[in-house]
Amino acid sequence: MDATKEKVNAGRKRCDIEAVFRRHVKTVYRLCYSYMGSPQDAEDATQAVFMKLVTKPREFDSEEHEKAWLLVVAANHCKDELKSAARARAAEMPDDVADPDVSVGASDVMRAVLALPVQYKDCVYLHYYEGYKTDEIAQMTETPPSTVRNRLRDARALLRAALEAD
Repeated sequence: MDATKEKVNAGRKRCDIEAVFRRHVKTVYRLCYSYMGSPQDAEDATQAVFMKLVTKPREFDSEEHEKAWLLVVAANHCKDELKSAARARAAEMPDDVADPDVSVGASDVMRAVLALPVQYKDCVYLHYYEGYKTDEIAQMTETPPSTVRNRLRDARALLRAALEAD
């Protein structure tokens, strides 16, 4: 009888995880893409984020809590990947090979955002693409609200300069 209850409970968790995935996969992917800069790396990172949820299911207070948790986990995962030794050892592409990630469809603004330093990229993405307020971003990134506002200001200046140069 206990085995039957475990199967039923496991089924419920799986359904909940599937619903969370359907609700937030695009948002998590976009954040991962903003860090990783390539669709393939963003897909891998997105998969890793949801695998964390599958291996250690958790309960959330609301859909906003789900989304915030997933975005923080995604940002942390991407930062870890970008710092990893394996990525640092990856071979660089020769200069004469076309970069598929900078193809038709990639906007100048998105390229400029992707070129920002990580601390600015976090704030820009969460504020402009996900619509979070500076106080919410501060809580998610565990930084003071004034730091978030300063980073947004600095990021806007960097973006303005980069876009005017083009």
